[in-house]
Amino acid sequence: MKKSGLRKRSSKLGVNIKKYSRKHGLSKSELVRRTGLDYHTIAKIERGITPDPRVHTVVKIASALGITVEELVT
Repeated sequence: MKKSGLRKRSSKLGVNIKKYSRKHGLSKSELVRRTGLDYHTIAKIERGITPDPRVHTVVKIASALGITVEELVT
């Protein structure tokens, strides 16, 4: 049961990364440049393969998208 909660949350995170990237006209490559994260790291989070990314990773993504962490994860 706990596992599905993590998947649901990570899925929402991935959906929100895509949504806000599109909203701000950012490609994945631009998001990589702004965050300093690896392309595959962001891709795995978007697809829900990384179920529980580190907090500093989520903070970097939110900052690059110009939104709060709360907006990104909810």
